[in-house]
Amino acid sequence: MFITFEGIDGSGKSTQIQLLREWLSELGHSVHVFRDPGGTALSEEIRNLLLNSDYDVHPVTELLLFSAARAQLISEKVKPLLDQDKVVILDRFYDSTIAYQGYGRSSLPLDEIRELNKIASHNCIPDITFYLKLSLSEAQNRTAPHPKDRMEQAGREFYQKVIKGFNTLAKKKERFIAIDASGSADYTHRLIREKMQQLL
Repeated sequence: MFITFEGIDGSGKSTQIQLLREWLSELGHSVHVFRDPGGTALSEEIRNLLLNSDYDVHPVTELLLFSAARAQLISEKVKPLLDQDKVVILDRFYDSTIAYQGYGRSSLPLDEIRELNKIASHNCIPDITFYLKLSLSEAQNRTAPHPKDRMEQAGREFYQKVIKGFNTLAKKKERFIAIDASGSADYTHRLIREKMQQLL
């Protein structure tokens, strides 16, 4: 099973992924978690470039770097594990590219980004995508104490466009499960677990 988590920074993806991993492992599943971009030696190097505030990265360059990191992660880690019927959970996938580089950056027309996503993902499609919905103001409150990387410094208008992108995807894609992430971590996890129990 291929599960992805999406949402803006501060929505609680890392916490919910860890809770889901623990629960699925208790049920006897072999669960593997990766972050996108990242998850391999090469992809982590690309991630460091992408998030480094010292660089002024052109939107198309950003898009291609995200895609390159993803292509390596999928080919080296994700596809082999899925072929063995393992559970793979990704912290972000190509839906983030649509939301951030498509709606947020307007780096290329959405149709062209979708084609690039198809290539970079080696045609892997998630079975389910949990979209953790959170208002921009609440997300900013949660992330305020932490240092901001290059992506997180993009500003309020950028993130409003990103949220619009995620909301549009959630309406169009059947695999998207929108989860209210404004409550406690335990409450959000219960909502996710209820949805998973319908699928297992």
